[in-house]
Amino acid sequence: MELVTEDLRYEVGGRVLLDGVGVRAGPGVTVGLVGPNGSGKTTLLRCVYGAVRPAGGRVLLDGRDAAALTVRERARRVAVVPQDAPGSFGLTVREVVAMGRGPHKRFWEQDGPGDARLVAEALRTVGVEALAGRRFDGLSGGERQRALVARALVQEPGLLVLDEPTNHLDVRFQLEVLGLVRRLGTTNLLVLHDLNLAAAYCDLLYVLDGGRIVSSGTPDEVLTEDLLAEVYRVPARVGVHPVTGAPHVMYLPLG
Repeated sequence: MELVTEDLRYEVGGRVLLDGVGVRAGPGVTVGLVGPNGSGKTTLLRCVYGAVRPAGGRVLLDGRDAAALTVRERARRVAVVPQDAPGSFGLTVREVVAMGRGPHKRFWEQDGPGDARLVAEALRTVGVEALAGRRFDGLSGGERQRALVARALVQEPGLLVLDEPTNHLDVRFQLEVLGLVRRLGTTNLLVLHDLNLAAAYCDLLYVLDGGRIVSSGTPDEVLTEDLLAEVYRVPARVGVHPVTGAPHVMYLPLG
């Protein structure tokens, strides 16, 4: 699926959070949104998956204006992995993951063998099959995050939107989840704070600051010492990772 945002604008109480933002993610491409806190990254994600309606501009999914889609139609195309999991009202992990099949079923339709197979496969893919019968509310933060990725997988989306997918995860599972996202074949739009993870796992980066795109391109093109000084206001050196060849950011002490 191709995602395009055209001149997106969003404001709250007269405060502009997005100001003319344009992003493009081609089919199968992983695009990272980076920038300091309050720069508009999560707001942009929320406009893309329909949690909020932009004050101006458009979100296009394979050339179709997302505003013209019903909630169900949009959910068949776009799956979301939020930063913080909502309450599950006592549901098990398997039941939470199975909720991802909702957009593909009638309101009264029960899960069939095909649904159960997709749920089991997703649980296995993210490594939480042993937790399937446990209550979602009783999981650790990292376990919850992986379960939410599984829920997104069974939704069978063309576009996967992830807000800080490595939040609460230890290093091993950060690498596993981002590697998994890369292998899915979906178009991926994700917010990351760790610039080295963004450099290693994203094909393209968009840097937001003050609700505007201030730089975009490949990690090599975007992650420069000048940009880090200007946008993040920190001194840094940018080298080359000795194994992956991706840019590697080394922060310097302040003062």
